[in-house]
Amino acid sequence: MIKQEISEIKKLFTERNCSITRICGCYVDGEKNKKTELKQAFLALPEEEMFKYFEILRKSLSGTIGKNLLNLEFPLESESEGGTQEFLLRLRDSKLRDDALLEQFYDRIIESYEYVGNYLILLIHDAYDVPGRTKDGAEMEDASDEVYEYILACICPVDLSKTGLSYNAEENTFQNRLRDWVVGMPDTAFLFPAFNDRSADIHSTLYYSKNAADLKDDFIDKVLGCSIPLPADCQKEAFQELVEEVLCDNCSVEAIKNIHEELTEIVQEHKEDPDPVVLDKNKVETIFAKSGLDDDSMKAFDQCYDDTVGRNTELMLDNIYSSRSFEVKTPDVTVKVNPNRTDLVETKLIDGRRCLVIDLQGSAEVNGVTVKPM
Repeated sequence: MIKQEISEIKKLFTERNCSITRICGCYVDGEKNKKTELKQAFLALPEEEMFKYFEILRKSLSGTIGKNLLNLEFPLESESEGGTQEFLLRLRDSKLRDDALLEQFYDRIIESYEYVGNYLILLIHDAYDVPGRTKDGAEMEDASDEVYEYILACICPVDLSKTGLSYNAEENTFQNRLRDWVVGMPDTAFLFPAFNDRSADIHSTLYYSKNAADLKDDFIDKVLGCSIPLPADCQKEAFQELVEEVLCDNCSVEAIKNIHEELTEIVQEHKEDPDPVVLDKNKVETIFAKSGLDDDSMKAFDQCYDDTVGRNTELMLDNIYSSRSFEVKTPDVTVKVNPNRTDLVETKLIDGRRCLVIDLQGSAEVNGVTVKPM
């Protein structure tokens, strides 16, 4: 899913656009016991409660694609009878009215979801009448293309509210505030099926993780059955290690600049694209080759990629490229440069010492004070 498709689904979580048919839930304590369950028509909820659920649902589709939001594909075997995708499809088609399926779903989550404390499993079913669009992107409300039927599951922590003093209006006094168990914003969620090309894609799901560094591997494996992606920070670390391994003794400031400039060029080429840029092994190899690496370094690329990144692992460009700055760091000095002006930085041998040279163009400031170039 791309940003526009995610935004289109998030817009459904408002009183005006809501078409949610049913909401179900299961409250689980820290000992993995089911404490209570809920199931009812969503539109029968009191208005104030409805707005609180809208807030949770919108949050479950928030974040950055490739970091907090991940497009996951189901392996073929998961779509056969008894597979994870086949189970989720039956759950969706039941419109959350099959109690046995709901209990199986809760049990699968409780078994695989590692969390210290209480949490609430929320599950909604919706049937969205997808409006058609003209060639210029305008919606035609009376020209529906299809009905997108989906489920959205959220796992929300439930914690005690903080202690404090509160004002009792009836008694006109300040008193110790009662502590309540409060449902927080979701830690984990997934949308099934995915809404790709403004249509249901039963072969994939959109997964949300509040903590991009902790994707809940066991949950993804047992509940979704999808391949576990490399977290965003791990992608960055793997790419950095790949650069060091491939360049080896040739790992210089200039070499890193060249690779950075190749990545910058790709960013510029795709800046209008709605889809995030994904780099597979062949694309990364092309970037390295165009950056001017020698033959010996390129010969080492294939094995280095398999060892550091993974033969079939793809990298999100946004996870390995910084659009904010190009950074040169030593134990005592850190220099940050506009990523589009790496040409201002170079290394030179001055008086027998290897120095980092910055071309001072125009004005310069030191501690906020404008200085004159010498």
